[in-house]
Amino acid sequence: MSNSLVQFRAEDAARLKAIQICEQLGIDLPTYLRICISRLVQENGIPFSMKLDAPAESKAMRAMREASRIAAENGIADMTLDEINAEIAQARKQGSAG
Repeated sequence: MSNSLVQFRAEDAARLKAIQICEQLGIDLPTYLRICISRLVQENGIPFSMKLDAPAESKAMRAMREASRIAAENGIADMTLDEINAEIAQARKQGSAG
């Protein structure tokens, strides 16, 4: 199967933003464009979405907010690192004894 060069023009700002998004997804822009063409042909349309969560909406941030909420509800939100480590050591000791 032979390959052809496909070229088109894009605004510099849009191209740079597209490159940044692709890098965050672990691919480069030419790879993304090949994926688009391949899937477009396979599905006879645009069948997929590749989006990054907004930083404030990432799973890690939601988990941290939830952990903070639970800590506040249980009155342990202001524990020091030494207190946290002592709690962990105690829990491990109880876990290995039982």
